[in-house]
This record gives sequence, C-alpha cells and structure tokens, in this order.
Amino acid sequence: MSQGKRRPPIRTFLNSAHDKFGSRSRRFVQVLQSRMESLILLWLFVFGGATTLRIGLAPLPIRSTTDLAQMLLLYGVIALAPIAGYRFAMTAFPANPLPEPTRVRFALFGRWRQLDLLDARKHPAFGPFGIMASLLVGLLLNVPVRSVEFLFAVPAMNHDAPNWAMTILHMMAFDAITMNFVYAVCFVMALRSIPLFPRMLLVTWALDLLLQVAIAHKVAEVANLPAPVAYALGELLSGNVTKVLISVAIWVPYLLLSERVNVTYRSRIAAD
Repeated sequence: MSQGKRRPPIRTFLNSAHDKFGSRSRRFVQVLQSRMESLILLWLFVFGGATTLRIGLAPLPIRSTTDLAQMLLLYGVIALAPIAGYRFAMTAFPANPLPEPTRVRFALFGRWRQLDLLDARKHPAFGPFGIMASLLVGLLLNVPVRSVEFLFAVPAMNHDAPNWAMTILHMMAFDAITMNFVYAVCFVMALRSIPLFPRMLLVTWALDLLLQVAIAHKVAEVANLPAPVAYALGELLSGNVTKVLISVAIWVPYLLLSERVNVTYRSRIAAD
C-alpha cells in the first residue's frame, strides 16, 4: 500500500508562514511609504469635511467673521499638526543614514552581541517589517482616532460659551494638536529605523498620560462645571489612559526583546 505525501513538520509550516508574513509586511510598508502624500491629501479632505459639519452644528450661533476665523484656526491647527510632525521628522531624520546606536542602554534584558552598523543593515531582521509594521499602522492611526475623538466629544464654540466649556475646548484641542504631532514624529522615526525610536515612543506614551491628568486637573479647577459634563469628560480621559496603558503592556515587551527591534534600532543580536 503506497504511502501518501508526508505532511511538512510544524516548524517548516511556521517558517513558511513567517516568511510570507514578512514579505507581505515589507510590501505593505513600501506601499505606505510611497502613498504618504496621497494619505495627507485624503486626511485634509476628510478632516476638512468633518470640521465643516462640526462648525455647522455649533450649539451657539456664529455672530461674526472673527468667531468663524477663530474656529477655523483651531481646527486647522489640529489638521496640520500631524503633517507638521511628519515633515519635521522627515527633515530631521534623513533616509538611509548610518546613525550611531545610543550609548546608554536601557533595554538590559537578555544577552546581546553588538553588530557593526553595516552588518546590522544587512541582517534579515533589519527594518520596520513583520510585527513592526503593525506598530507603524497603530502609530499612524492614533492621528485620526485622536482627531475624531475631539470632533465628537467637543462641540465647536465661540467666546459666548461658558468658561468651563472654553477650557475644555482649549485643553482638548491642545491635547489633539500635541499628540498628533508627536505620534507622526514617532511614525517617521520607526519607518526610518532611527535608534532613538523606542525611547521616543516611551516618552510619547508618558506625555499622553500626563496630558490626560493635566486636562482633568485644569477642568476640575473651573467653576460651575455641570456634573454630567464632568462625568463624560472623566470617562473620555480614563478611556485615553486605558488605551495608552494597553499599548504599553502590549508593545514594551516586544520593544525590549524582539530580534527585529534589537537589530534595527540597537544594532545587536542575541548572544549564542
């Protein structure tokens, strides 16, 4: 009785799946790089349309061109912040350099062997591919998520609004502007394999958490804040904190122990 084909061992199957995933992620990142200008135009179009709708639904009437100009300026800065962060980082971190790895190491887990910069770039694990591509997407998605969150949570207002409402508007706008800029910078640093990227991402997460606390304290100091508004704002801020902490829990172990991260951003591999 003839034997059928033997199934490939599980290791072969996993290696094949890993190679396919790596190839697809590489193509995805290359497409992402080539389409960034189109994504920027799409972002401006979508956010501009959403802003127009939001201003049209403003709870208080727009009494003058000054009111309208102030609203448009606020939303315009939010829209342009990630583009400014992207342009700034693209200029500050040129493509294909050979940056020196950071001298002071904080990722002390595991045993590692240092690689020459050229050897690191030739290593199969070098580059923001594989699971790193998922992190790239997550960094980029932070921009529309934070912006849409602002649009839905905070109505368009002019200076006829109460002091507590204007405080919420300005603080939440500052949060969206700052984080849109910083997450765009992180995205470029990851994309261009800049050694400081893991640390920059940790600083960004810390800044995100600090801003949520600062908003809560600032708004709590304002008089006559309605209880339902305070509750809704607290839910929003605690949700933002939870999202950051989940990101930290998921990605910090990967940033510390991943071979790809260590080869790409620290020029080292696991010691034999």
